[in-house]
Amino acid sequence: MVLLRRVIGDALRARRQGQHRTLREVSTAANVSLGYLSEIERGQKEASSELLAAICEALGARLSEVLGEVSDTLSLAEEMDGVLTPVKPADEAAAVRKVARGGEVSVSVRQDSPLKATLKATRKPREVVYAA
Repeated sequence: MVLLRRVIGDALRARRQGQHRTLREVSTAANVSLGYLSEIERGQKEASSELLAAICEALGARLSEVLGEVSDTLSLAEEMDGVLTPVKPADEAAAVRKVARGGEVSVSVRQDSPLKATLKATRKPREVVYAA
């Protein structure tokens, strides 16, 4: 099954790494211990809404943006065979491309065990068109 805390952790880690920032930098800015932030990113701890808001602020992101990405990822997981149910070892390496919320999302599945899977989505920037 896809664990919400794992998907949230993946989304936070992807944002932090996309900014080329260290755990220490973000933990200091969010006023959370480095170890605890690491556990949140690895999906080992559930973060409170207040803590998620502080981490998002430290990353310069809106909480709604991060939760929107998490929602997209969970939605894709629900549509993919083998993500929410056990899969055969031969099916572990799965990659799918879909369109979600008007933007292209690249999805890959990382299989930890037959009963646990994490879906990771990387959102490509949307093209903005201005009317003259």
